[in-house]
Amino acid sequence: MKLHCIVEDVDTARTAAEGGATVIQLRLKDVPTMEVVAAGRPIAALCKKAHIPFLVNDDVEAALALNADGVHLGRADEGKELALAAGLMLGISAASIYEAIAAEQQRATYIGAGPIWETPTKPDAGSPIGLDGLAAICEAVKAPVVAIGGIDASNARDCIAAGAKGVAVVRASKDARAVRSVVDAATR
Repeated sequence: MKLHCIVEDVDTARTAAEGGATVIQLRLKDVPTMEVVAAGRPIAALCKKAHIPFLVNDDVEAALALNADGVHLGRADEGKELALAAGLMLGISAASIYEAIAAEQQRATYIGAGPIWETPTKPDAGSPIGLDGLAAICEAVKAPVVAIGGIDASNARDCIAAGAKGVAVVRASKDARAVRSVVDAATR
């Protein structure tokens, strides 16, 4: 749970794996399931070889077709019951204490809390919750919380100090080694 690297391609996934990613998540927005499966095959193989859990974003059917370890779903996304019935790790997004408690009640394996800060990779993510919002979510739930949104090596330590068990990065996936080093130091 320490470092979730969210990727769109196998080259970034490889860099993330070599840099110490503890989870690799394929996120392709607004792409049909069969295209997600096609793009995900080499990433799934890379993750299997590296013994890194592989998740698919927003598409339970693609996760099942790829024999992924899990799926990450937004608050309003369907498929939570199917993911759990199939034995998949289930991550659910939350931007408030209420949403985090609801995610935990839906048996989330982990909660993706954020955005912590503004992020160009997901302009529709809503207002940043900041470190205080992250700390409140971490305090309110027992499920592990992974912070997301504007995170890189310069601020990952602050997320861990606020109570997160790990961080999720998109742009900083290419700098996974530096982020992992900071997270490791913060969790000692």
